[in-house]
Amino acid sequence: MFQPKKKRPRIRKTMSGLIALTLLSSLVFPSIAGAEPAEPSQVQFANVSVQAGQTVHVPVTLKQSYSQVSAYNMQIDYDTSALEVVRITPKSVSTISTSPEETGTGDFQYVINNEEGWVRIIWVDFNAGERLISDEQQLFDIEVKAKSNATPGTKQLTVVQGDSEHWHFTNLEHNSGAQLSGGTITITAANPSGGNSGSPGSSSGGSVSPTTPVVTPVPSTPAVTKGVDIYVNGQKQEQSATATTSTVGNQVTTTVHVDNDKVINQIGSGLRTLLLPITGTGKGAVVGELNGKLVKTMEGSNAEVVIQTDSGTYTLPANQIQVDQVLNQFGSTVPLEDITIQIAIVPSATSKQTAIQAAADKLQNTTVIATPVDFEVTAIWNGQQVNVDRFNSYVERSITLPEGVDGSKITTGVVLQPDGSLLHVPTKVIKGNGQDSAIINSLTNSTYALIYHPATFSDVTNHWSREDVQDLASRLIVQGTGDNVFAPDRSITRAEFTAVLLRGLGLHSPISAEAASFTDVKTGSWYEDEVQTAVSYGLISGYADDSFRPNSEISRAEALTIVSRAMKLVGLAQADASETTSLLSTYSDSAKVQSWAAEPVASAIKQELVQGADGKLMTDADISRAQSAAIVKRLLAKAGLI
Repeated sequence: MFQPKKKRPRIRKTMSGLIALTLLSSLVFPSIAGAEPAEPSQVQFANVSVQAGQTVHVPVTLKQSYSQVSAYNMQIDYDTSALEVVRITPKSVSTISTSPEETGTGDFQYVINNEEGWVRIIWVDFNAGERLISDEQQLFDIEVKAKSNATPGTKQLTVVQGDSEHWHFTNLEHNSGAQLSGGTITITAANPSGGNSGSPGSSSGGSVSPTTPVVTPVPSTPAVTKGVDIYVNGQKQEQSATATTSTVGNQVTTTVHVDNDKVINQIGSGLRTLLLPITGTGKGAVVGELNGKLVKTMEGSNAEVVIQTDSGTYTLPANQIQVDQVLNQFGSTVPLEDITIQIAIVPSATSKQTAIQAAADKLQNTTVIATPVDFEVTAIWNGQQVNVDRFNSYVERSITLPEGVDGSKITTGVVLQPDGSLLHVPTKVIKGNGQDSAIINSLTNSTYALIYHPATFSDVTNHWSREDVQDLASRLIVQGTGDNVFAPDRSITRAEFTAVLLRGLGLHSPISAEAASFTDVKTGSWYEDEVQTAVSYGLISGYADDSFRPNSEISRAEALTIVSRAMKLVGLAQADASETTSLLSTYSDSAKVQSWAAEPVASAIKQELVQGADGKLMTDADISRAQSAAIVKRLLAKAGLI
């Protein structure tokens, strides 16, 4: 059921090893003799700002490629007195490697040397030209930390472009190299209060990304602007917004600019819902624009903004935009009315669609239904932008199924992971007049796709858990043990149960960089990331001896304790002290429930996640794989997520 994550081959941490790989790339894709010279590709390092003691992400993007890139390598130098590199994360679809057992795939490798102040990155397409980089896309992300004692000022990420060992791009048709721009890091003084307010996972909201430059594409057709109606608390507000439609390349985008002051004057303090219905755009992108002042007003009223389009709907509570955190990124003195908040529903780029289809092809009996969709929230001010990409409660969005597509042929929504795999996100299908919709709830913004992945197991056909197990398997939450069997009555370990719960909730990455400090969670183990993610969301805490005991079988009491913490995340009420006593007293073995487990067990009973058997709770007994599937499904259903 739980296979260890396949690891990439360990990089040879020597300069000679990387250089040798670079030379090999030139042999794999040599330049075509006599080819006409072409302009070099354009590579942009983002210009960013960061407080001393904080980290910042620097996206590295291939802005324009005049031919197909088959390999590149670069050495990026930085000032170690002020900066250190935390990690490098590949972002381009072409840089996502498959398992090391599969030969002929693209590969991305890097070495960080924070003592000498350089990082060396290399990518080579080893797949016979099938993973070439040929369009604009982000190559990778550099996470940089400004040291706490760093002096305010600017630092530059530099590359010696005249040295092929430090900067080299290999193109399939010719070898014209690439030109680099950007890479300035502006360090500001540390916040006296001890950091940015509203840190990830706090009650004030999720997280926002550091500022990056705004890239404004040039429309290929003249923009057309017209007045449109919006709805405040269900009441039409005529001509309170304008819609501008333009085309960039093959992408039609309609941007709705709300008359912020007019709406604020109309709503006073009684706003509940601001609806922007933008229909008739087909498969085009739709962007709703508000300013920070209106968002702050809506936040005070616990209001939500709804973007409604032909392809889907995005329902976003204003308090999840985290306008105060956005303001901190730009500078606390920036007027809120000068900050533009963009909420977008965008058909996914061809490269993402290709990656999702490739991931689905690796799964058995899986079909991608409808075009994947990106949901985005961006704040813009003075040529800089901040991405709002995490929330502290589930945010709802829907994807409208194409006409003629039966909603019963959707088993779940998924997001594409950096490693090229697909992860379940809580999804339910709503029947409509002519067209069904898939309702997806998530704690992040991402690219979402819908799949049909029916799953059955030979050993649950007549088992009480058949419906629960096969439903969760079709959602990619649980897996079999091989040979089309599930082993429903087998016990489940603490690491396995944690992984099932995380998959069910759609939690796929930690909300903080703090590593779990368990003494027995080994680096490189299949469950390392799951444990860290669960810790960051407050779902697990381990034992008094700082161990987690990942391979120990989990008891019913331990499992329900973790589930009770997840109940807070999905908004389910827990049992109070008086309810705990009453709920437990109906079971003959209630006296055996240890004090630390009493409230969690009672909460699970209150929400009908467990019922006991023969009048007993048996909290010390091991929980089975089938019972785990049933509890997780009941949790998601009770919360209205599936």
